[in-house]
Amino acid sequence: MATISSAHEFPDADTLLDRHPLPGYLRDNVRPGLTILLASMAEDRDLNANGHARALHIVNDDLSRLKAIADDRARYPDIADVEIRQPLFILGLPRCGTSFLHALMDGDPQIRTPLMWEVAEPSPPPEAATADTDPRIARFDAHLRAQLGADADELLKAHPLGAMIPQECGSFMTTSFQSSNPCMFQHLPRFYDWFKGIDATFRYEVHKMWLQHLGWRHPGKHWVLKIQEHMYKLPALRSVYPDAIFIQPHRDPTTVIASISQLISVIRGPSYDKLDLHALGAEFLQLWWDGVKCSMDYRKAHPDLPIHDMRYKDLVADPVATIRAAYDHFGWDFTPESEAGILGWLHDNPAGKHGARSYTLADYGLTTGQVSERFADYIETYRAYI
Repeated sequence: MATISSAHEFPDADTLLDRHPLPGYLRDNVRPGLTILLASMAEDRDLNANGHARALHIVNDDLSRLKAIADDRARYPDIADVEIRQPLFILGLPRCGTSFLHALMDGDPQIRTPLMWEVAEPSPPPEAATADTDPRIARFDAHLRAQLGADADELLKAHPLGAMIPQECGSFMTTSFQSSNPCMFQHLPRFYDWFKGIDATFRYEVHKMWLQHLGWRHPGKHWVLKIQEHMYKLPALRSVYPDAIFIQPHRDPTTVIASISQLISVIRGPSYDKLDLHALGAEFLQLWWDGVKCSMDYRKAHPDLPIHDMRYKDLVADPVATIRAAYDHFGWDFTPESEAGILGWLHDNPAGKHGARSYTLADYGLTTGQVSERFADYIETYRAYI
């Protein structure tokens, strides 16, 4: 296996899997992605010592959380019988209101989202009776501040963080080692190329294990999930969740790419002594287009896909009416409690609560023309929603 230096070597997959024993089926399916991920991490010669430690911590944490899910599933066999009915997945480019929409919908008492504390420390399975008082809630917030330190304020400007904030379900899929999420933290071209070519059904089997686990003692009427990388793997998603439904907000890609590039630079920053921002801009211009292209191709081939397209501008201008329209599209009940929950979240989280961000495409070596050209098919297809 390639290594950065003797100080930056990564263990092999079997060493880590022996440290976190899994049932045979999980181990066999985790091992290929883990092997490629470790090799790709080792090839990143610019990774600093903090980045090396961070990468190893994330890998071990993913294995530890998957083991916790598997152990509880063996301990409580009823978890495997939990039905997941018509989960709603929020698709779309980053920075187009997907996290905003996820958080707003979480305000509706009918909606169940995975919360950050639950995903970080899933065992024992969360319970409805202690949904607001579980000691893991305070523990998560304390750990978050300690880990992020000075970076916390800048991250909070771009993305909500906290124990009771809805978590992206990419944090489920990283435990399958079939997720593109590691590429947010590190430049991993070999792993990303492998990811694009896989079937990924296994990651959705793991995803469903997580939903069953979290919903066993704390169910909800509707599960609402989100992460951009679902766009790559819609066939696998629908093979595991054949009754899944979807919402896709849309926004001008020239704004999106500048915003997400700035966020990724903040996320990657601690792992590198110096970031090449122009290389980062080019990398993520292509990465986000890859996902959009996959979803567009799938939607063209499956015009009956149950999906509601949404304008980001509408979501910002009138969240209540925009979300009500989505509920109406799927025949969901939009109750007075639904509206109150959305308005309550807006009251508690005004725009700019954590300060404003500053970024331009030029910071990342990009121009409006380059982004528009790369996303020309998307812009033309969804012009009415942009």
